[in-house]
Amino acid sequence: MSVKILIVTGDAAESLEVLYPYQRLREEGYEVHVAAPARKKLQFVVHDFEPGFDTYTEKPGYTWPADLAFSEVDPGDYAAIVIPGGRAPEYLRNDPELRKILKSFFDADKPVAQICHGPLLTAATGSLTGRRVTAYPALELDMQAAGASFQDTEAVVDGTLVSSRAWPDHPAWMREFLQVLRAKAPLS
Repeated sequence: MSVKILIVTGDAAESLEVLYPYQRLREEGYEVHVAAPARKKLQFVVHDFEPGFDTYTEKPGYTWPADLAFSEVDPGDYAAIVIPGGRAPEYLRNDPELRKILKSFFDADKPVAQICHGPLLTAATGSLTGRRVTAYPALELDMQAAGASFQDTEAVVDGTLVSSRAWPDHPAWMREFLQVLRAKAPLS
């Protein structure tokens, strides 16, 4: 029986923050499913920086099919969850099905990987209180308001929660997450 990992995302997720963990976890031998508000082809985006802009710009990115809708997810089927960033978390945090899914992972102390704006989702479940996290640096005040201690570094591990700032930090993020994952949900 394979060990399954769930990625939760939606339209306007950052392409690299969905596809890098998807491919890296599959390379490792895990079975990976993508869940979204509905089974459909998702439109991801690319966030990048342009000279003269005060913040990142957004361009169309890859499309990718969602394997299942949030309403179809049984959290008990999954050993861990990955929460990519981009703009998707801004509206996904309002989805009651997704909040229920996320809360179940925290309640069961299963591995959770979050990056960039992804922590907006875990903040919406009240799961960051007293935790150490990182996120996209512009979210420092949001993380503090959620009761977390913000650290501006590549990756932060707090128990089974592994967070990272953005796609340039992927190697540190996945290295740390895989250590947690191998300990909590080994492949053999």
